[in-house]
Amino acid sequence: MSQPVRRVLGIDPGSRITGFGVIDLHGQARRYVGSGCIRTPPRAPLSERIRVIVTHLFEVIDTYHPTETAVEQVFVNINPAATLMLGQARGACLSALVLRDLPVAEYTALQVKQAVVGHGKADKAQVQAMVVRLLGLSGTPQADAADALAVALTHAGHATGALAHLSQGLKLRGGRWG
Repeated sequence: MSQPVRRVLGIDPGSRITGFGVIDLHGQARRYVGSGCIRTPPRAPLSERIRVIVTHLFEVIDTYHPTETAVEQVFVNINPAATLMLGQARGACLSALVLRDLPVAEYTALQVKQAVVGHGKADKAQVQAMVVRLLGLSGTPQADAADALAVALTHAGHATGALAHLSQGLKLRGGRWG
């Protein structure tokens, strides 16, 4: 009897741009389904930004029908106002997911970078490159969408025990897949 396909929605919350990425998991196989960005209106009040994030996440959920979700946790920033705004955007994301009765896993940026790139100090370009490689994409997704796909891949690795099989013959050298 074959395993059912699991669909993971990864989210990289942001008050201006919230990235989302959807992958299917079937046994050891990972397949790209879709990704994109939810952009809030510039200089809009917080209440409008939250409305846009929740409304668009409902649309993403209705379009892709995920069975599991994973969200990147907020890091503490030097700017308390920016950290608070990010936390509120993340809260909007979590609210949308739980209102649709979806299970939510949470991962730190460090966990995501370690799982996908092999070290916690990876930059956005390295994360994008590994997402392209691991999912066999023909193009490079926008940075926030790639981050969300990386969150989904991290969840896939945690759910199955490791991301090692995703490396498709790559070796970990100096903290990087190559």
